[in-house]
Amino acid sequence: MKRIPVGVLAATGSVGQRFIQLLEGHPWFEVVAVTGSDRGTGKPYGEVCRWLLPGDMPERVRNLPVLPTSPEAVQVPLVFSALPAEIAQDAEPAFARAGIAVCSNASAYRKDPDVPILLPEVNPDHAHLIPVQQSRHQWTGWIATNPNCTSTGMTVALKALQDRFGLKRVFAVSMQALSGAGYPGVPAMDIIDNIIPFISGEEDKVEWEPRKMLGTLGTGGIQLADFGISAHTNRVNVSDGHTVCLTIELEMRASAEEVKRTLREYQAPEIACNLPSTPLPPILVREEENRPQPRLDRMTGNGMTTVVGRVRADSLFDIRLVVLSHNTIRGAAGGSIYNAELLYRMGYIPKP
Repeated sequence: MKRIPVGVLAATGSVGQRFIQLLEGHPWFEVVAVTGSDRGTGKPYGEVCRWLLPGDMPERVRNLPVLPTSPEAVQVPLVFSALPAEIAQDAEPAFARAGIAVCSNASAYRKDPDVPILLPEVNPDHAHLIPVQQSRHQWTGWIATNPNCTSTGMTVALKALQDRFGLKRVFAVSMQALSGAGYPGVPAMDIIDNIIPFISGEEDKVEWEPRKMLGTLGTGGIQLADFGISAHTNRVNVSDGHTVCLTIELEMRASAEEVKRTLREYQAPEIACNLPSTPLPPILVREEENRPQPRLDRMTGNGMTTVVGRVRADSLFDIRLVVLSHNTIRGAAGGSIYNAELLYRMGYIPKP
């Protein structure tokens, strides 16, 4: 197929760079436009961007001019947004009004009742909020988001258990990588030999977003899933990969072996299968007593697979387990790209 021309908003930042890296050679999408701050406008991307990721900056984007973040400057059918939430608040609707599809990593519109938070292996049916959103705002474009990077892996695992056993209560403790704070992120003197037991706004996202994603789409919008989450979020001295320890009370009692089997057998809905970014497998269960570990397991499935380990019975609730997800791939840029692939297949992005 002829590739769809796309733009990356805030392409010089850490998540923007991950979009650039993952879109290089993508079979469906081709980056033709990048935006950045005013001080870089008009300059070549390769001159403005301090490349932070392993490997070299893709040659094809080096000479792209950095454009202003406006639909007048970025005239493509689809943009990927790595904008900070405070900028996305005004910028993303401007693109949607101009008829441009926005696959966003920003948190600005996740709580909007007409904006889906999508995980294709979990809730592809929530994409049907898009026509409601367009009608409400009189937009010809739209906004769809991926979840917070900590919510991502735990929601994939919880979906498998919700479908099989039902969920009553979840207690979550996160150990979140430094890359989740962006660049330059957390000062070295704060994080070396240390754990920071506070990430602004994070606990609210982890406690609310999974309930929206695991909720039911009806004529009145999404009804939040009827279970509670209590979360502690912590920043740790790890480069990439968010680890979440979950303690779960199920509606139906289940043994650790039943839970492991359910996680292993979980498959994405058919419409989300066989896309370029589909995780293979969606969930990998490890049996070693000391896994998953970020350094060893974060690139499973090219960074898109949710890795689960230490599944065992719990003395207060029903089950305990550990979830690992690559925060800047599955939890950010890779997740948005997977969303765009799903939405193209569903007809929400026009064919080139």
